Amino acid sequence: MSKILVTGGTGYIGSHTVVELHNAGYEVVIVDDLSNSSIKILDQIESIIGIKPEFHQFDLCDIQKVNDFAAKHTDITGIIHFAAFKAVGESVEKPLKYYRNNFFSLINLLEVFNKNIDFVFSSSCTVYGQPDSLPVTEAEKVKPAESPYGNTKQIAEEILVETAAVTPALNIVALRYFNPVGAHKSALIGELPNGVPANLVPFITQSAIGKRGPIMVHGNDYSTPDGSAIRDYIHVVDLAKAHVAAIKRLEEKKSASNYEVFNIGTGKGSSVLEIINAFESSTGEKLNYQIGPRRGGDIEKIYGDVSKAKELLGWQTELDLNEMMRSAWEWEKYIKANPF
Repeated sequence: MSKILVTGGTGYIGSHTVVELHNAGYEVVIVDDLSNSSIKILDQIESIIGIKPEFHQFDLCDIQKVNDFAAKHTDITGIIHFAAFKAVGESVEKPLKYYRNNFFSLINLLEVFNKNIDFVFSSSCTVYGQPDSLPVTEAEKVKPAESPYGNTKQIAEEILVETAAVTPALNIVALRYFNPVGAHKSALIGELPNGVPANLVPFITQSAIGKRGPIMVHGNDYSTPDGSAIRDYIHVVDLAKAHVAAIKRLEEKKSASNYEVFNIGTGKGSSVLEIINAFESSTGEKLNYQIGPRRGGDIEKIYGDVSKAKELLGWQTELDLNEMMRSAWEWEKYIKANPF
């Protein structure tokens, strides 16, 4: 049984990936500093898979602690690296916080685990900005970042490319994923935003349950069918399974290169108003929303070409928009009844 280190494994995407790794027969070790998650997620994971994963709480920016951990875990064969700050707005207000955390943690892992290791990096479609053509492919030119958060993803990819070029024993896959939403079918794990959600779907669910006020649709005058901005939304469980597929590809050494990048999405876009309508139709809940002006920094539309992932990873999405909305709502109701 291969042992996989999942950094940020009690977070939203990380916790779902831990579940899918277990389902695929892997042993999982989690490292998380709990700065953006809850220790209670370990109990939730145990309720789903029947065992509590090995867990270590420390900051990956502390090189000594990374070294100490590695010395005691020489049997780790792969790393899936999620542990990063990700709020775009906060990154604009606190850029040094984002540069310090997102770079130091990555560099420390690469320095310490650089021999015969499989490394999957959590990247983002933010590296594309507003693409010149849609659907955007992995060959699309990376655009100047709109935020310090986006810049950390761009520079992190450059770090990985340059490190891979001089470290043949290090095999890397970067997954550029689009907008993860939804929750596990058990409703035991899901997204836990700190404060007011910056993303659309958790704001929708919190508004529907009475925790937030009306939903603001930022602009209805874009060049889209209904005037609202379009994004590629992917169910978090499908996204988690993509990480398992990436680890398997690395283990099987199917690529001639030791660095690859893949888009991870559905391959189609949905508008903000379509998301609102899908939530209402799949849950029976009526939403209160308002149309407001465009929001600075937002792009008009983006969705990815995911044919490369389908062909080389043997992966594709299985869960549709209605399931994304239904599961997100079940999770919201669960955490209202069982506060974290």
